[in-house]
Amino acid sequence: MKDAELRRIIADVLEGNIERFEEIMGTYQKAILLYCYHMLGHFSEAEDSGQEVFLKAFRALGKYNPDIPFGAWLYTIAYNQCIDVIRKRKLTKYLRLFYRDERDNRHVDQQIEGKYLDEAVQQALSKLSMEERNLLILRCVEEMSYQEISLILHHSTPKLRKKYERAARKFRRYYAIAKGEGSCEIGQGSGFEGTPS
Repeated sequence: MKDAELRRIIADVLEGNIERFEEIMGTYQKAILLYCYHMLGHFSEAEDSGQEVFLKAFRALGKYNPDIPFGAWLYTIAYNQCIDVIRKRKLTKYLRLFYRDERDNRHVDQQIEGKYLDEAVQQALSKLSMEERNLLILRCVEEMSYQEISLILHHSTPKLRKKYERAARKFRRYYAIAKGEGSCEIGQGSGFEGTPS
């Protein structure tokens, strides 16, 4: 969707033609769902979070700053939504001690356009911090440039490059352990080899 068209749709929605918001959802829904899935690792949580992202975006549309790319603004909302879900998940983990075991909550739906993370990737990602996981997903899965990521994470491009290199090294190490390989060399089948700028 071109910027001029997007600005017109936003203006129409703000003027009361709320049905036009569906056009925005149609453009970004799949990417936001995949992003939430990669961040959370649970398809049902990703679906719920994706819906919540668009609800929050709709409610905050009047505050959107057109100087920032709309996609970056939307991914910022998605990132914050995923952080909230993970915080609640941690709380729920401790609350479960007082209730029955809920093992079936770990089910991951692997039918998401043929793009899902295998168990070793999930294990490796789970050992990273939220910031590291987010950076790898935005860079490698969403294929964003460092400039785009800097708008979402509010860090300079050089700082992001260094953080990415450290996170990628950690990921490769954890991935090799999860695959039972002990350690691995850079770019050895991790799925997080260097990507172009």
